[in-house]
Amino acid sequence: MASTPPEPIISITGLDKVYAGGHHALKSVDLEVYRGEIVALLGPNGAGKTTLIGIVCGLVRASGGTVIADGHDIAHDYRAARAKIGLVPQELSTDMFGTVWDSVTFSRGLFGKPRDDAHVEQVLRDLSLWDKRSAKIGALSGGMKRRVLIAKALSHEPTILFLDEPTAGVDVELRRDMWEMVRRLREKGVTIILTTHYIEEAEEMADRIGVIDQGQIVLIEEKHALMDKLGRTRVTIGLKAPLAALPAALAGEHVALAEDGRSIVLTLMGEGDGAEGAAELVKGLAAEGIDFRSIETAKSSLEDIFVDLVGKRP
Repeated sequence: MASTPPEPIISITGLDKVYAGGHHALKSVDLEVYRGEIVALLGPNGAGKTTLIGIVCGLVRASGGTVIADGHDIAHDYRAARAKIGLVPQELSTDMFGTVWDSVTFSRGLFGKPRDDAHVEQVLRDLSLWDKRSAKIGALSGGMKRRVLIAKALSHEPTILFLDEPTAGVDVELRRDMWEMVRRLREKGVTIILTTHYIEEAEEMADRIGVIDQGQIVLIEEKHALMDKLGRTRVTIGLKAPLAALPAALAGEHVALAEDGRSIVLTLMGEGDGAEGAAELVKGLAAEGIDFRSIETAKSSLEDIFVDLVGKRP
């Protein structure tokens, strides 16, 4: 029996954006985000991440293409589409003189939602803001202000949440707290799209990872499939005595002798740990009577893959 394909909650087709000055920020972007997943969008500055979010959230007008958010066309059914979306912007822009409670309650009202103190209380408790409900926002730390932005974005019960650089400028401990919060939101059925400069953030949290560069989606892959397809394991075997050349019996597409002849490097593609390939190479060395002194293994990270992808583009 065939499995049911995942249901897209966001469908982007042929999305283009050309600004008045002629800058082509997005170039025929196609993207589907599935209900209940966490997608991380990675890309260098100016790649088009913020423009893409701005269009989906109705803040930027597209030059072409369509965006469907939870069944609503963002251009032709703006209010219904926007009501499905929560946005946490990168900038800490909020009313610094109002209280946490008033600010979050007001945000709910902006979307035409009836007053619901129980929902607002639950959001504040989930974000560890309940004790700060009467505090002036301007008196809060940067991390707490960012939590307030998330609370405001969740106040109208969106099904889709955009997080634009959610942990920029916060300390490591708070960053991990926020990762945990995002996972809890996903468990409640919220679909989350985040942009981040912290590659570890994408590696830790995302189900799928998209790379955007020069206004185009370079790829979007399930995280482990991406690591398996583009990841590498490098095994370096240090030799007791340098070799002038690699013995023919050891030569292969993925085996190379270092320039100084003091080590042999085996490069394996995929997400494995390289143990099997290293063992075979060690057997080959023994058969050739070559002594070695060390074995080091290094696996490529998501950051390595990202740099390779972006760096190879013209």
